[in-house]
Amino acid sequence: MQPTEEQAPSSKRAPLSFWVRIAISAVLLAVLASNVPDLDGILPARHHTRTVALLLLAIVTTFVGVVLSAWRWQRVLAVFDAPVGLRTLTSHYLAGLFVGNVLPSTIGGDVLRVARCSTSTGSAETGFASVVLERLTGFVALPVLVLTGFLVRPSLLDADRSWLALVIAGVTLGTLSVVLFLAGHPSIAGRYHGSESWTRFIGAVHKGVDNMRRRPRLSLGVLATALVYQASVVLSVALLFRTLDLPVPLAGVVAFVPAVAMMQVLPLSISGLGVREGMLVLFLHPFGVSNGQAIAVGLLWYASTLVVSMIGAPAFAVGHRSSTRVR
Repeated sequence: MQPTEEQAPSSKRAPLSFWVRIAISAVLLAVLASNVPDLDGILPARHHTRTVALLLLAIVTTFVGVVLSAWRWQRVLAVFDAPVGLRTLTSHYLAGLFVGNVLPSTIGGDVLRVARCSTSTGSAETGFASVVLERLTGFVALPVLVLTGFLVRPSLLDADRSWLALVIAGVTLGTLSVVLFLAGHPSIAGRYHGSESWTRFIGAVHKGVDNMRRRPRLSLGVLATALVYQASVVLSVALLFRTLDLPVPLAGVVAFVPAVAMMQVLPLSISGLGVREGMLVLFLHPFGVSNGQAIAVGLLWYASTLVVSMIGAPAFAVGHRSSTRVR
């Protein structure tokens, strides 16, 4: 049975968890803001043209990162022998970002990506498993970047609370190892391969993990594209640091930004609001960055993603109209 396009989510009543996450974001931001004595010194007092140029460059880099993430997704689909064009996947990714970050909906952008990839590949199982594995690759690349930052500049270990970044990286890798073990074990996830019920999606993830184990060249390609994509995220945030003239070394950005990225995906708040800014306050304080400046970086990080997500509006609208005509 062919998968159908998702319905517009705004017509569905938001569950309690949605409002709880909004409340958590509001409380976290309010607590952080209460520790900002004034707004003076947050924005650079001079070089306004350079400030705007760096901010625009950060947004462009964020958009390039979307293309790179679509490339990573394409490499994952190659593991399933499901070729899909990069332009198509970029459109799907932008549409997913629009739903996840712009629309007042309770479904994530990944749900939309699964639906559209299922249509592109002709397989709901492949669409689901490719999005799951594409997400999981990030939890390999991000800890690697954290370790790289500390290896390049070991003196970062002397900074207060720097150990927390290493703990986050270690817990992430440990959790990922358990997930991949369960997904790749023939007697656990593997027993659902070929199932006819909803468990067939678990079997599809097992198939992808098994294929990656059997085809190391493809696996290396997936991991390489994941590293390139996550490096682009670090670069975009590094540009935001320079936008505000923050005295944080590049190695520090490489070490701490991925740790923040890992924390902000926890389903605690809306789009990581509050969590992201709080982690930046913790990590940047030893470098002489004020609470207000750290919060500003987090909000600019979110704003850059939001601006790029809005580019996905046409991709979302066109895909939705096309699916409606098919029905």
